[in-house]
Amino acid sequence: MKLQSVRFFLPLITCCLGSAALCADPEPGPYGVLTTLAVGGEGRWDYINCDSTAKLLYVPRSTHVLVLSADDGKQVTDIPDTAGVHGVALVPELNRGFASDGEDGTVTVFDTKSHAVLGKVKAAADADGIIYDPASKQVLVGCGDSDVVIAIPADVDPTKGDSAAKSLDLGGKPEFIASDGAVHAFINIANKNEVVEFDPKEMKELARWPIAPGTKPTSMAIDPAHHLLFVGCRNKLLVILDTESGKIVSTLPIGKGVDATAFDDGKILVSCGDGTLWVVAEESPTEFKTLQTLPTALGARTLAVDPGTHKIYLPTADFKPADSANPKAKPEPIPDTFKIVVVGLTK
Repeated sequence: MKLQSVRFFLPLITCCLGSAALCADPEPGPYGVLTTLAVGGEGRWDYINCDSTAKLLYVPRSTHVLVLSADDGKQVTDIPDTAGVHGVALVPELNRGFASDGEDGTVTVFDTKSHAVLGKVKAAADADGIIYDPASKQVLVGCGDSDVVIAIPADVDPTKGDSAAKSLDLGGKPEFIASDGAVHAFINIANKNEVVEFDPKEMKELARWPIAPGTKPTSMAIDPAHHLLFVGCRNKLLVILDTESGKIVSTLPIGKGVDATAFDDGKILVSCGDGTLWVVAEESPTEFKTLQTLPTALGARTLAVDPGTHKIYLPTADFKPADSANPKAKPEPIPDTFKIVVVGLTK
């Protein structure tokens, strides 16, 4: 998921004007927009993360990571020198954070108490999606331009520069990663329309599954208890797979420009750049129902969930008018309009 592209599409600016299905919720659902946190500042953004215990948000901003209060959006501190940063993984038991720096193919390691930078370690070109797998005690990093996933020991010595990482060649461009917390991890391959299952400790491929009719998978979340994987695809489909067999259990429609999916309290939450949050209920391991299509804000394509409060945080900004003379031009955010839309349960 390249920061340079901002992962927005020009048609997203006008899609809500012509699609009542996306922007109107005929029956009020369980979620609503609670508030919008005005943050401001410069830079793009990507995967947001929430520390539920400390009530902090980690927000990548191209060259640095903002650390914000989840309550009011006020800046707590800043983690500098993270060129092309995409995401942050948290390792609570070690009080460590890991930021994937796409431009130089490194990972910045920092202390989550003091937020002091401890050092940088090597990953691979276009270090992007990043998670912590507690079972293997590895930080897993998908590296899009390198076609690999990297496993960095969570207790790595960040002063040495060499991460002692293991890598797995995926044969395609990885996007996001999910772990079941017990031996298995999963990563979607955007240009192959596949999901790869792998062992994050041994860094060995275990299975490879097609996701047709889904194409260009970009987001991923997991229900480990019921062995289900939720894959958001850019052809406006949510594909649900059985992680034991790799078979597709169900598909459901979603919005345009999906970039993040989460699973919280029996609900699948899918954020799309067209300004919609799709809420799908897992009524059973084989039955799923779309509860709500909630309008959020254009460009709000990634999300983080606080599992304690069930609040959902979606970063975005206001955008300059589309350039009619250059319809393929990327939408440009208006400087200092960066904000975080906060969604929560309203009934």
